Amino acid sequence: MVTAHTHHRITVIGGGIAGLATAGLLAKNGHHVTLIEKNDTVGGRAGSFSADGFRWDAGPSWYLMPEAFDHFFAMMGTSTAAELNLTRLDPAYRVFSGTHHPIDVETGPDNVARLFESIEPGAGKKVRDYLATATHTYHVACQYFLYTTFASLLPWLNKEVLGNLTLLVKLLTTSLQDWVSKDFQDERLRQILEYPAVFLSSEPAHTPAMYHLLSHTDLVEGVCYPQGGFITITQALERLALAHGVTIRTGVLATDILVDNKNHATGVRVKNEQGVFETISADIVVGAGDMHHTQTHLLPKRLQTLPESKWKKKDPGIGAVLAFVGVDGELPELLHHQLLLSEDWDPDFQAIFHSDKPTRSRSIYVCKPSATDPTVAPDGAENLFVLIPVPATETIGGGSAYGEESPHVARIVDDALEQISQQAGIPDLNERIVARYTVGPKDFAERYFSWRGNAIGLAHTLTQSAFLRGTNSSTKVHNLLFAGGTTVPGVGVPMCLISAENVLKRINGDTSVTPTPVQ
Repeated sequence: MVTAHTHHRITVIGGGIAGLATAGLLAKNGHHVTLIEKNDTVGGRAGSFSADGFRWDAGPSWYLMPEAFDHFFAMMGTSTAAELNLTRLDPAYRVFSGTHHPIDVETGPDNVARLFESIEPGAGKKVRDYLATATHTYHVACQYFLYTTFASLLPWLNKEVLGNLTLLVKLLTTSLQDWVSKDFQDERLRQILEYPAVFLSSEPAHTPAMYHLLSHTDLVEGVCYPQGGFITITQALERLALAHGVTIRTGVLATDILVDNKNHATGVRVKNEQGVFETISADIVVGAGDMHHTQTHLLPKRLQTLPESKWKKKDPGIGAVLAFVGVDGELPELLHHQLLLSEDWDPDFQAIFHSDKPTRSRSIYVCKPSATDPTVAPDGAENLFVLIPVPATETIGGGSAYGEESPHVARIVDDALEQISQQAGIPDLNERIVARYTVGPKDFAERYFSWRGNAIGLAHTLTQSAFLRGTNSSTKVHNLLFAGGTTVPGVGVPMCLISAENVLKRINGDTSVTPTPVQ
């Protein structure tokens, strides 16, 4: 238990989005917070990489769920408009599927219905119904299933949740793939509706249909881009944390979470900036990094809620090879976001979820932020960020951005660039590349302590969703809490912001399931 409504000394381990958001929110609410980050800069996966006049976001690139950002910034006493400069993307993205003509996806139910009807007669009305259900499910989830610690079941015993119980059970016990395929026949339309599973580090066949709610975020609400890149979100969180008195220490490695003889967390043992071991005392410790590392490396075995044996049954989600590419000249064939997909993508998911070999998916994501942001590339050049799903295994190796590039990573990127050249119709792409840096699963493991080198976080399968995903409080160590993509509510920048609020709720003894009212 945590003593509520007192000002605690709190140490947050990990300076990614969740760590920065948690530290800032706790400090805003009167606590004395120290954040430690092992790397030289904060941001974690939402960092940045610069070279040769280019700057690439090193991770997240889709700005979705704007309400989560709006609510978090309001809790910090500011607003999204004051912290970020958002540009709406229209079309939201382009889809290349097999050898078909590319599809530009414009958002809003009318535009989506028009697009679907043009490809499959009768699909226009069906997608309107699909999006209506997605929107309804999204609002139910935001109101009752995201902003919660799952500490009490009483808040769900209300008319709205019970009234939706039959639908919710059906959505949880049906796969996203089956939910989509019952109404849509054209593979391209199915892919547009099923691809959000990848945002959840999962595959459509094993993702609950509950997550069709994500189609509300990209197809109804639309997609934005923060000018300056996603690094501006990291910078905003860091700026707000510092403004509220958080002490941020980079280059500091947590080696042990300290626990007294009554199993209360008392602080963190670290290897500091000078390479010297020291103790940072705390009343509360928040693990905002990878849960596997926190449990199996920072705690003794007797105090691990999730020892190594339990991780053997978990799904680490997708791995990824990233390519940061600079290209001479313009690339009008590409929009800001595009999905380059196989016409039959089942083998792609087999390759990344059911193989430990250094294979890759032939369904990839390509971002061209220079379409929207002139600061990310020199004049007359384009910036490409390429994400290639691979199995979550460190054996694929690392890339050239942070060390020596493995042969597997080099081959995977070579193949992906050739695919872009052919599928997007850019025959001279490789000849025009003036900068190329890569990242592999080994880099995710070493830089972020990511379990098995996964790229996003634990897959959102049925047994790794909602309260089955775990708890944000240790069951064996008092005053040890968790935030981030490997705990509730899940992966992604908005979820990490919500996880920060759930830590505050846990400290305050707040068992509500709705967003905290802002004064």
